[in-house]
Amino acid sequence: MQIEAGAKGITCAKVSEAEVFAEGGIEDIFIAYPMVGHFRIKRAIQLSKKIKRLILAVDSVECAQALSDAAKKADVTLEVRLEVDTGAKRTGISYSKAVECAAAVSNMPNLELTGVYTFKGLVYKDKFTTDNKLAAQEEGELLEKLAAMLKQNGINIKEISAGSTPTGVEVAKTKKVTEVRPGTYVFKDYMLCCEGVAQQEDIAAKYYVTVVSTPSEEYAVIDGGTKTFPMDITLNTAPYFYPGYALVEGNDDLLLTRLNEEHGMLTSKKGRTGLKVGQKLALIPIHICTAINMQNDVYIYDGHELVKEKVNARGMIV
Repeated sequence: MQIEAGAKGITCAKVSEAEVFAEGGIEDIFIAYPMVGHFRIKRAIQLSKKIKRLILAVDSVECAQALSDAAKKADVTLEVRLEVDTGAKRTGISYSKAVECAAAVSNMPNLELTGVYTFKGLVYKDKFTTDNKLAAQEEGELLEKLAAMLKQNGINIKEISAGSTPTGVEVAKTKKVTEVRPGTYVFKDYMLCCEGVAQQEDIAAKYYVTVVSTPSEEYAVIDGGTKTFPMDITLNTAPYFYPGYALVEGNDDLLLTRLNEEHGMLTSKKGRTGLKVGQKLALIPIHICTAINMQNDVYIYDGHELVKEKVNARGMIV
């Protein structure tokens, strides 16, 4: 659907994930993750021979050198992009070292450095911000400045890639980048609502659970626990103070704050949940990315029928 809507390609995190999409007919894939490890490099080279365009990521000389050596041995040329840290403090060469690293990569045999990219999110001057426009403006300016510095040093890149879902639209508006990579927007979630780029009615994915036990009036047990709901968020902390690991649709009183593997315990702000055994509830995901990866299947409703679909890229972590 993204390709049909005009996207030139897609972004994946791991080579195993990219393989799934390649099998599905996608011919232009960017793996935005440092290509480190002989097992990844071998599979990436094999994949590059099967699709029209595969772009790989590097963020260090060591990473690039291993790619160059393997590509030379396989007699292929690999297209690469340099990841630069613009404040998220995740992967990415430090901004001050980016030109030096890019120069080294551009001189390595069997590698073609065609662009730079970053994942910045809601960061401004290395600190979290709730101002999407401010974060996006800085993102565009930092990348534009870096591209100019590279050009001054004889490194002519073609593409400047930026933008997570919270900043994607705004950084595109700066016209300082050539590509944005939003991902969460596909489904949206409560996190994006807090970040100001979605409304709850926009969220396309929901959990449906069943109350399996009501040992007391104070709590009820549902048939979903840590194997169902992601726990990669911190509850009741600034700036968004997430109240639970998922929200009960249409009921602000119920809280999902305690999970075991197969059990989720719903409590009530008022003290009595009012829930009954066998009752079904719809829950809204806080963070959809990890939520989808925890499911074997999803059900897609197009307004007419419900279709069960396998999550083909689930667990593709190599």
